[in-house]
Amino acid sequence: MLKIYLYGYLNRVQSSRRLEREAGRNLELIWLTGRLAPDFKTIADFRRANGPAITAACRQFVALCRRLDLFAQAIVAIDGSKFKAVNNRDKNFTVAKVAKRMEQIDASIARYLATLDRADRDESDVTEDKAGRLKEKIAKLRRQMQFLKEMERQVKAAPDPSRSR
Repeated sequence: MLKIYLYGYLNRVQSSRRLEREAGRNLELIWLTGRLAPDFKTIADFRRANGPAITAACRQFVALCRRLDLFAQAIVAIDGSKFKAVNNRDKNFTVAKVAKRMEQIDASIARYLATLDRADRDESDVTEDKAGRLKEKIAKLRRQMQFLKEMERQVKAAPDPSRSR
C-alpha cells in the first residue's frame, strides 16, 4: 500500500479512485504491487489510518539520502503553491532577443524621424504638438536602447544564456 501511495505522490495522482485505476492498468504499478490491485476504499483507508507512519517513512528516506550524500548543496523544496509567472519580453533577455528588440527600436526611431521630417515640411501648429510628442518618444526609445545595450553586455558576460529581471 505504501508503494501505491508513493507512486501516486511521485506521479501527481491524489485520488484513491485514480490510484485504483492505475494499479490495474499501469505496468510500473502492477510490477511494484506484485499484481495486487486494491480498491479505492482500501487505498483511502490506508492513507487515513497510516498518515503518521507515511510521514515517518518519508522522513527516514530523506535521512537515508542525506547519509548517502545524494543531496547536493542546493536543495529545492516544492510545494503545491501556484504563482502566475511574470516573464514577458521586457523582463527576459537572451542575446537573440536583445538583438531583435534593438532592431525593432531602431525601426521605430527611423519611423519617428521620418514622421518628424514630414512634419517639418508641413509647418503647421498641429505638427508642432505632434513633433514634440515624437521627440519625447524618440528620447524614450533611445533610453530603452541604452538599457538593451547594457542587458546585452550582461547576457554575454553571464554563464547562463538568458537573463531575467
